[in-house]
This record gives sequence, C-alpha cells and structure tokens, in this order.
Amino acid sequence: MAHPKRKHSRSRTRKRRTHQRSKTPTLTVCSQCKNLKPPYRVCPFCGYYKGRKVLIIKDKAKKKKR
Repeated sequence: MAHPKRKHSRSRTRKRRTHQRSKTPTLTVCSQCKNLKPPYRVCPFCGYYKGRKVLIIKDKAKKKKR
C-alpha cells in the first residue's frame, strides 16, 4: 500500500474536501397547498400527490383543543 512521502498542507487537504460537503435538498412547490415538499412524494401538509388525495392528514388544531 502506498504511503505519502510528505504531509499534505491544510489548504491542499481542504481543497480536496470541498466536494464532500452535503447538498441542500431539492424541494418543489405543492400544487394544492403551495408548501415546499420533496419531489415525487406525497405532500406532508395536505396529503395530495399528483392532484389527488392520497393521505388523510389530521389537523393539529384539533389536537390542541383536547
């Protein structure tokens, strides 16, 4: 296994690591409620996917009244 002859400088190491950063998640606008959601997923706010109701979302307001 190869070993480096000399230590890499901090700047050289950091230049190499710049591509390892995490990417921001891609988000799209929901066509029903206009909130941001991940693409190709059911909207967690309204429960719609491609214009049709898929999930029944319970309102948080009802939980607070109890």
